Amino acid sequence: MKVLLIEDNEVLARQIVEFMEEQALIVDHAMNARQGTHLALSETYDVIIVDVMLPDDNGFNVTHTIKQESRIHLPVLMLTARNALADKTQGFAAGADDYLTKPFDLHELLLRCQSLCRRHQLYQPKVLKVGPLALDTVAKTAIRDEQPLQLGQIPFQILELLVAAYPQPVSRAWLIHKIWGDTPPDTDALKSHIYQLRQALDRNFAHPMLKTVTNLGYRLELVPTHDL
Repeated sequence: MKVLLIEDNEVLARQIVEFMEEQALIVDHAMNARQGTHLALSETYDVIIVDVMLPDDNGFNVTHTIKQESRIHLPVLMLTARNALADKTQGFAAGADDYLTKPFDLHELLLRCQSLCRRHQLYQPKVLKVGPLALDTVAKTAIRDEQPLQLGQIPFQILELLVAAYPQPVSRAWLIHKIWGDTPPDTDALKSHIYQLRQALDRNFAHPMLKTVTNLGYRLELVPTHDL
């Protein structure tokens, strides 16, 4: 699970980050609303944790912006010292998926994040589509321009992650973590599987869909460009 934490309290943020990393989660931390919003809309996360009180804005506005501008559904958990019903109502109205009042137990925060991640996955469509590409996430099959693609297990996983993130790129580190967890292979296995994916996805078609993003990772592209 990859989590974005938007929290300006350095002590609390450090506690959350250290605890979640001990549980094998990847955590990015933003200290303010501007940085947090930018990360939420430019990276790929499973859950976003937003504090209500931020130095340059409030968590309600941050949540509303993320929900309005993101092209994918991003589960948001709000943190606040306010426990009044009116505050919770405002949080949910902004688009929050869950609400946790300070002080809280770190284990409960983890459980809520896991629950949001599972809940989000439950509502994913069976067939994911990006332009001429369609993935059946249950049958584990892929079709491009009505032609079946011959994909192994890991290349299919990579493609599924890229489709879910589209049009945003995904980093090599994130792909490695999502596929192999805490036990990545010693060799550069990702490079080999990316090659296999390119062969299946792009070899027999006029325009490649799998693009390398310099110094970052990969993304899917519908219209060919020459900026990469």
